[in-house]
Amino acid sequence: MKAVKTIITLTGIFILIVSSGYISGESNNPGVSVSEQTSSKSKQTTSVSKQTTSKTKQTTTKPKQAVSKTKQTVTKPKTVITKPVQSKKIIDVESVTIGSQKWALANLNVSTFRNGDSIPEAKTNAEWKKAGDEGKPAWCYYNNDPAYGKKYGKLYNWYAVNDPRELAPAGWSLASDADWIKLTNSLGGQAAAGTKLKSIKGWTEGNNGTNETGFNGLPGGYRIENGTFQNAGNSGIWWSSTENNTLSAFDHYLVLSGSLSRSNSPKQRGSSVRCLR
Repeated sequence: MKAVKTIITLTGIFILIVSSGYISGESNNPGVSVSEQTSSKSKQTTSVSKQTTSKTKQTTTKPKQAVSKTKQTVTKPKTVITKPVQSKKIIDVESVTIGSQKWALANLNVSTFRNGDSIPEAKTNAEWKKAGDEGKPAWCYYNNDPAYGKKYGKLYNWYAVNDPRELAPAGWSLASDADWIKLTNSLGGQAAAGTKLKSIKGWTEGNNGTNETGFNGLPGGYRIENGTFQNAGNSGIWWSSTENNTLSAFDHYLVLSGSLSRSNSPKQRGSSVRCLR
């Protein structure tokens, strides 16, 4: 009996020891030790950590590049135009200086007033007479031939000379009676002045001048009140801007002699005009 009790007691102790070992050291899975389970959990934790790391979004902050657009200023080179240096001495090819006066080199040959208005051309004798009788301005070529105009200029009645729209071009003036007298006196008086003013050719019978003044006085003739042309080659008559009376005005003329004479003529007459600067 004692032997049986002893066996039963040992058996109970053995069972208790074995049971105690499962409770304290074994997992629910048979055959896996606690150490192995711990290692497995550690690996799982590492794996989870790696997964967490891989799931971590990498925030890459790209530095903003400040692109500064440089405005290119294109500077166009300035073209410097160098004007030729002009001589201080002005050569005036349109006028000639006689004494203290500057006279035009040629007789006036315009068909408009200074403001641009046309001066009527009177070709026929009737047209010329009508303009004079009505006190209206008119011009013509000697014998109504433009070829005469190139040499002698135009003939004007005094109404054209006295028109308020001004016959003389801009920069010029019409010679007055006083201007003509001044010219005459500067050349030694009436008797001597003519030869010095007359052209060196163009006068009939060899009555040419010396033209030492450069005035180049030509025998352009004239047109009388009824429209008749007279004395081209023998005389040159120039209006002054000075009125003598209601019917006439002063003029100055060259003829075959060597004098420069003064007279007054009807305002309807057609004579040459010479301007001053």
